[in-house]
Amino acid sequence: MTIPSARLCFLLALLFCLGLLGAALYFQFVGGLEPCPLCISQRIMVLAVTLVMLAAVLHNPGRLGVRAYAVAGALAALGGASVSGRHVWLQHLPAEEVPACGPGLEYMFHNLPLSATLKAMLSGTGDCAKVDWTLLGLSMPAWVLICFLGLAAWSLAQAWNLPRGDKA
Repeated sequence: MTIPSARLCFLLALLFCLGLLGAALYFQFVGGLEPCPLCISQRIMVLAVTLVMLAAVLHNPGRLGVRAYAVAGALAALGGASVSGRHVWLQHLPAEEVPACGPGLEYMFHNLPLSATLKAMLSGTGDCAKVDWTLLGLSMPAWVLICFLGLAAWSLAQAWNLPRGDKA
């Protein structure tokens, strides 16, 4: 059995990321689930992984480039996993320890300093503790955490999936 090329593996990860972004838009616009600040942050991190994978596919690098894209993709995915992990943690806090709910993101962008808005997007608000959807007992942020960890492992695995015969 032959191992698919790193370029094909990056393409598969790219398609998976596009699927995640599509699912997020579906849940928002068709399912009516309004994203909280941490959900938006997770989408941004999925987009970051998507862009790394797109660059890797378009560039079709040699050995050194494959390693660089593998590490960059893994780091972006692990950054997203940290946001998702915080979201899952907030969802499992006792009710009395959940932070206060904040204003909507649109209001924050228009009326609060950028630093306060970014802090809310990365640390979450009480809105982020609400579980609106589950599958097999796991909330959407838990599934996104699993996806980020899988993407990090998949991306990092490409560091060993190098083109044959290239020196650099």
